[in-house]
Amino acid sequence: MGSELLDDPRITAIGLFVEAFTGLNTRLSSQIGQHNLGMVDFEVLVRLARSAGGELRMTDLAAQTGLSTSGITRVVDRLERDGLAARRACATDRRGAYTVITDAGQAKVLEVLPGHLELITEWFTGLLEPERLEQLLDALRTVRDAVRPDATSGT
Repeated sequence: MGSELLDDPRITAIGLFVEAFTGLNTRLSSQIGQHNLGMVDFEVLVRLARSAGGELRMTDLAAQTGLSTSGITRVVDRLERDGLAARRACATDRRGAYTVITDAGQAKVLEVLPGHLELITEWFTGLLEPERLEQLLDALRTVRDAVRPDATSGT
């Protein structure tokens, strides 16, 4: 009975997913690090850059990145210190705050993106035929929406 559990295809599925993610993360982290950014910092900047008005509520940013409120506060503190993002109070909720990408933050994202996209093509999207990539994206959205239903908040 024990070996049947070990041979379960669900173990293979999660193992392959983790191995692929870890390998991609290592390659992407190295490239992003060459621009004096960490992966989380870059993810936050990209999410801000891709959001309407270049801003997101702190709570939405935390939900989208999977960070705790204290974790996102530390990241935004760092980005603010480096002039890449700023905080703005919410006009309708005194407890709420927005994080806004600055011009310097936008420039940093545009500096990193060419090499980042090149690596994504080389090690991820370029390895799949367009139809398989679309199927993978659909599958990943299905899983993401189930395990992190608040991940699209603020978009």
